[in-house]
This record gives sequence, C-alpha cells and structure tokens, in this order.
Amino acid sequence: MPNLTKRVVDGAKPAAKPVYLWDDQVKGFGLLVLPSGTKSFVLQYRNGSGRSRRFTIGRYGTFTPDEARKAAREALHLVSKGGDPMADKSALRSAPDVSAVLDRYLDDYVKQRNAKSTQAEAERVIEKHIRPRLGKLKVAAVTPSDVARLHQAMARTPRQANHVLSIISKAFNLAEVWGLRSRNSNPVHGIERYPENHRERFLSAPELQRLGATLIEAETDGLPWVIKANGSKHLPKDANQQRTSVNPGALAVIKLLLFTGARLSEILTLRWEHVDMQADMLALPDRKGGGRRPHPVSTYALEILERLSPVDGSPWVFPRDRDVSRHLTKEVLENAWQRIRHHAGIPDVRLHDLRHTVGTYAGQAGGNAFIVRDLLRHKNTAMTNRYVNRDDDPVRAMANDVSNRIASELASGGRDTQHLRSTG
Repeated sequence: MPNLTKRVVDGAKPAAKPVYLWDDQVKGFGLLVLPSGTKSFVLQYRNGSGRSRRFTIGRYGTFTPDEARKAAREALHLVSKGGDPMADKSALRSAPDVSAVLDRYLDDYVKQRNAKSTQAEAERVIEKHIRPRLGKLKVAAVTPSDVARLHQAMARTPRQANHVLSIISKAFNLAEVWGLRSRNSNPVHGIERYPENHRERFLSAPELQRLGATLIEAETDGLPWVIKANGSKHLPKDANQQRTSVNPGALAVIKLLLFTGARLSEILTLRWEHVDMQADMLALPDRKGGGRRPHPVSTYALEILERLSPVDGSPWVFPRDRDVSRHLTKEVLENAWQRIRHHAGIPDVRLHDLRHTVGTYAGQAGGNAFIVRDLLRHKNTAMTNRYVNRDDDPVRAMANDVSNRIASELASGGRDTQHLRSTG
C-alpha cells in the first residue's frame, strides 16, 4: 500500500470503476478515485458492534493528504473510545442549523425576558451580523475559529463586535441546555473581547445654557442651514442666512428627555393613557421589561405635556405628521438633534447623553443610589452607582430638584424658563 502523499494523490488516475488507494501509515485511511476523476479521502473502520463502516472525510483540494490523515486519526481515536464517526456525521446532517437556534433564542429567551427595545436590538444584530455569517452552519459544527473570524471582521466597531459575541455566547449556552451541543463546548470561550471606551458624557452648565438658547431659537426662528464644506457649490448666495424650522414634536421630546431622564424609546411610545396630570405621573416602562407603572415626574415635564393637544384618531402623545396612527420616529429625532447640537456647539453629545445628564445632576444634588435608581428606573443600583426610602415623594422631590437646575441653566442661555416649558 502506498503512503498517500501529494505526489501519489496527484498521480492517481481514474478507471472505469471506483478505485481505492489505502494509506500505509493509518489503517483504514484511503483515497477514493471516481471514474469522473473526483478524488476524496475516506476512512474505513469497525464500530463498537463490529459493523464495518466507511465514510467520506472530504474531497482532495478541500483537504490536503496530511490534513485528511490527521482527521482520520482523530476519528479512529473516537472509535477506540466507543464512538461512531459515521453515526455522528449522520446526526450532524439532521441537526438544526444556527439560524434555527437563533430563532429559538429570540422566541424562548429574549422575548420572554427583555423589554421590546432590547428585543429589537437583538433582532437587528442577529439579522445584520450573525445570521449572514453563521446562519447556515450546523449548530453542532460551529468552531471557535468560525466565531473568531466574525469577531475580527468587526474590529472597527469593537462595542458592536463584543455585543455580537455576547449574543452568540448566550444562544450557544442555551443550545447546550437544549441538547443540541455537548456540554462546555461554547465556541465563544477563549475569544478575547475588544477593549471598549466606556463613554459617560453629560452636559456642563455652559453647554446646557447654549442648548437652552438653541431650543428657543429653534422654536421661534428656526435654525440656520448646516452647510457641509463639499456641498456648497450649488447653494444660493444667501445660504448662510437661510433658516428652516425644526419639528415641534421633536423639540418637545428633547425637553422631556431633559426633564424626565427617560429613554428616547419610552418618550416616543408614550400614549395619552399613560399620562396622569392629576397625580403628576407618567406610566413608563419599569426596569427593563417589567411592564409599565406610574412614575412621578417634575412639574416642568407635566407643563410641557399640558401644552400638547391630543390628535383625533391617534393614541400617541407624539404622532407622525402624515400618519397619526403611528408615533414619531427615532430618525426624525436624530435629524433634529443633529441640527440642534451642531448649532449649540455640542457636536459629540448624543440624545442618550441627556439621560446621563439627569443622572449626573441627581447625584450631584445629593440623591442616594436608591432614589437615583428609581428616578432613572434602573434595574439595580449597580447601574446607578456611576451617578452616585423608595416611596414616590423623595423621587418626585429629586425629579423637581434636578429639573429646576436643568431649567435654570437652559434659561440662562435664552429668555426664561416659562418659554422653555412651551412647545412653540
């Protein structure tokens, strides 16, 4: 029997019937040459029941002779311990793919335990990054190198890359629980996460003053055009004097973010049934998926809402202009905020940083971790400690103290606090 080297494999010629060449190093390892000329590496062995089995390791070209020989040795090692590689291969062929496991992960885990915003983000990450790269692979066959290649491909967005790893890790932990992978086989194990720049940005007093002036200017006169350096060729001569209005609903949302510390999605999805003017309450989502419950807010927040009028046929506090059956979109807010922050000279501030601002001011105002936690509706105080009695009164008092301070700074850059409470 020849030693299956590259030279021997290359020189093997097809015949009228399939031809087997057996290796002289590893018993049962051989090369199958079909009449068509296709060459594949095979392994023949006897399983624990003494039955002769033969299975294909892979085609020549996909495997080198040395790689195929190594695979054969690993398979024979499994046989020596009572395993059956061909049976395992058949089971793998009928096993679910990663795409099916991701669907089950979303249905049985994410949707049962998380807020809708978290569900939407998990679905977005899976559809954009994970399913296209890993979805067609059998879940039992995914290796650390498969996941590492995906992680490395996302090196320019380290935070998102690490988020992808977290989702894969949890989905594959569940796959083990569901019996779809062997225990302790998670392919994420050993993959080092990228370092992240944890960004805690909040507005200083001068920045709040500039923002206040910009909000008033946006309500009364509109804001100047934002002209890019490469986009001025075909603009009118008086482009620098041109102004356009800002969506009034977006302006009111931004003020509510500042006076409540709520998340953007929570304000955008606010319905009139969630507003209780008499009790000074808004029904806001309770700590990541616990449903909505009344939450005390400041008089500044309520006065903004008092100046809004329900639109016929719409349950939303902030309906779309052209389709009142749907609420204002995040894109509208982001577009408005881009113009506002540019004009206010705070180009690096995100809308979510307004929430950080409320938390920071609450901590500076002397609020303990429990009150600040309840003000921001964090799931636990660990999330609150970065900013620093559980009944409504101290939370309402803290909400008013923080809103008073923010309103004071905003007003210093404009006319007065009364104007800032209006919506234009």
